[in-house]
Amino acid sequence: MSRNIKIGLFIFVCVLAASFSFYAWQVFKTPNLQVGENDQAFELYIPRGATYQTVLDTIKKHDVVHDELSFRFLAKLMKYPQSVKYGRYVIQPKTGNYAALVKLRSGDQDPVKLTFNSIRLKDDLIRRIGSKLEFGTDTLADLLNDPAVTQQYGFDTTTIVCMFIPDTYEFFWTVKPKDFLDRMAKEYKGFWTEERKRKAAALGLSQTQVQILASIVEGETKKNDEKPRVAGVYLNRLKRGMRLEADPTLIFAARDFTIRRVLNVHKAIDSPYNTYRYAGLPPGPIYLPQESSIDAVLNAENHDYLYFVAKEDFSGYHNFARTYAEHLANARLYQRALNQRKIMK
Repeated sequence: MSRNIKIGLFIFVCVLAASFSFYAWQVFKTPNLQVGENDQAFELYIPRGATYQTVLDTIKKHDVVHDELSFRFLAKLMKYPQSVKYGRYVIQPKTGNYAALVKLRSGDQDPVKLTFNSIRLKDDLIRRIGSKLEFGTDTLADLLNDPAVTQQYGFDTTTIVCMFIPDTYEFFWTVKPKDFLDRMAKEYKGFWTEERKRKAAALGLSQTQVQILASIVEGETKKNDEKPRVAGVYLNRLKRGMRLEADPTLIFAARDFTIRRVLNVHKAIDSPYNTYRYAGLPPGPIYLPQESSIDAVLNAENHDYLYFVAKEDFSGYHNFARTYAEHLANARLYQRALNQRKIMK
């Protein structure tokens, strides 16, 4: 073989190697997922039992992969078709094939951030949670409406919502229903510290009763600085055997959350949540009470107020009274303000 041929062959091999190296670099490292104008991360959900073809169909449907051929090539090279793992995976913009496939093949899931607050009804809580996790709303509804299940956690089907302390939690999308409930029970136990338990006992209330009362306080005021005073009013009424006569419980009983003015017709509703008709606490919370409301009950103001009504300036604060006569005077001010604004219901 002549010297020129050897040189030419060497150059050809070098060019071929360089070309292959460049292509390999492109296959492995060049951004290939979420590389268009869309700069948003993509949430890839792979359900249990999904196949490699299911994954391909999903990313193709949502136009996640720019060069499908290079993705398929590397996927087979890395044996991903035999290693599909279910879960929720967040694909960041401009992700390369190799980084994406390492994540998917290893089952390196991204957790779901689950936040629940401002919840009124158990059904609302079920939808908020179930829509975010693989097991879904129907499964969660079945569990939370099963007396045998709720009893395991120390609640009934009405009070089970007390186990869900409003906050932001992280779960894997694929968490099993029982593991999810066990985690919520653990968070609940962690919230109820020994100090909180002692304060509840000093009030003569169970933890659940504290949360029920806290839900009423939250229904009355969103002002954290006023919550302990409102809680003190209701505790005073409970101690004296007076009915709570809490308007938010009537709204809950009516299941009409558009009501802005409680009328006599609402006070006639026959419901255990009607605290105008029935003494004591209702059977369950009317809100999912925030930590601030729970602590407001546990640290309620020590005063002798028995009544309160919203201030006529619609500031969200209330006028408090020790006697019924004082209360009626305050109530007239508020009713006049409602009339002036033509708020009749």
